[in-house]
Amino acid sequence: MAETRARPLSPHLQIYRPMLTMLMSVAHRVSGAALYFGMLLVVWWLIAAASGPNYYAWVQWFMGTIVGRLILFGYTWALLHHMLGGIRHLIWDTGRGFAPHEREGLALATLVGSILLTVLLWIVGYLYMGGL
Repeated sequence: MAETRARPLSPHLQIYRPMLTMLMSVAHRVSGAALYFGMLLVVWWLIAAASGPNYYAWVQWFMGTIVGRLILFGYTWALLHHMLGGIRHLIWDTGRGFAPHEREGLALATLVGSILLTVLLWIVGYLYMGGL
């Protein structure tokens, strides 16, 4: 019988230090998964709209609670973050943005841009709706 040797782990676990581009890659995947589950909110809302005013009012009430608003805020951020990450990948697909300072700048722009756009969208939404 042949002797088995322990196989080494992937070298990235021991060698590479966490970088912003690596963290944004993980965040892009997480936001994609969040969008997958966030679509359940959209489906729930559409079913409620088709089911009649009583069920729709209940869903609207839930979305107006603190928990509902936090879920919607997180869904908004995931949508914007994933969109900006997609734009970053589109830039890379053109062969641009691969220099170290460009990669870091695009990663930072994705993070900061998604946060700022989420907050701005919610502020505009609240102002349009007449405040809190």
